[in-house]
This record gives sequence, structure tokens and C-alpha cells, in this order.
Amino acid sequence: MSETRWVVLGRIVGHHGLRGEFRLYSYTEPPEQIFSYRPWRLRAADGRETELQRVNGKRHGKALIISLPGVLDRDAATWMDAEVSVARAALPPLAEGEFYWADLEGLEVITLEGVSLGRVSHLISTGANDVMVVRDSERERLLPFVPGQWVQQVDLAAGRIVVDWDPAF
Repeated sequence: MSETRWVVLGRIVGHHGLRGEFRLYSYTEPPEQIFSYRPWRLRAADGRETELQRVNGKRHGKALIISLPGVLDRDAATWMDAEVSVARAALPPLAEGEFYWADLEGLEVITLEGVSLGRVSHLISTGANDVMVVRDSERERLLPFVPGQWVQQVDLAAGRIVVDWDPAF
């Protein structure tokens, strides 16, 4: 039996009102898509975790507002800055050539010549294109995730990404 792989889809970023509600920042597109996934796992900065089968939430202007079971007032709202994760298996399948960031993190990045640049630490959305943060023991590189131009191949089974990139950069 394999262990459940959790993917972070949002973060609790603030309190809302006096009844224990929170403001939620969602990484999904559109943001309210996060409400369609179950169960949620909350992980607080202090390491506490809980799994929730049901979370009430709504859009409020540009923000998402959630209420958590058992949190009835602001004093009991102890999940500030907690990550919201869902099981990777709960996410819908993607079309050919599309990837979830969580699937790219940890992959080795190598050049066309076979030079290892390190592993994908995380990705950043810049608006123009996504950027891979690639780290090895000596340095950190920011590589644009642009398939066909810089990214030549993503091989999830082999655990690597092949890029057209000068190792000196």
C-alpha cells in the first residue's frame, strides 16, 4: 500500500470577522476550484495536522472565506498560516504536455549534453511564464519553464527534465 502524496493548493492567510472564519489564498485556477477537492489536510507551522472532510467556503469580493468545523470564534481560530493540501489522486488528469507543479518538484534537471544542473526546488509564476528554481549543492538557478524553447523533455517516469541551457548561467 502506498502512502498518500499531498499537494499544497492554498494557505490560510488571515482572520475574517469575529466568528472564527479565515481568509484563504488558493493556488487553484479559478481560486474557488479549491472547494471541489476533498478531503483537505491542514498543516500548521508548528506541525499540527488535521484532515477535514467538509469545509464551508465562499467567495467574498476578491477573497475566499472559509469556516472550519469546531472553530466558532476568533479566539479559537488557531490555523493561521496553515497549508491546505489535498491528495494528489484527487486532482483531475491533465492533457498531454501539461504538468502539476507538484509533479515537477524534485526532478533532476539536465542539459542536452547531460550536465546535471540540480533538482527542481519549486516553481514561481511570473505572469509571462513559470520559472523553475533549480538547486544543486553549490548554486541556485532560475530557468524558464517554456516547453519547446528551454524545456525539451519532461520525463516523470525517469525523474528528469531535459533543458536547452548553458550550465554557466
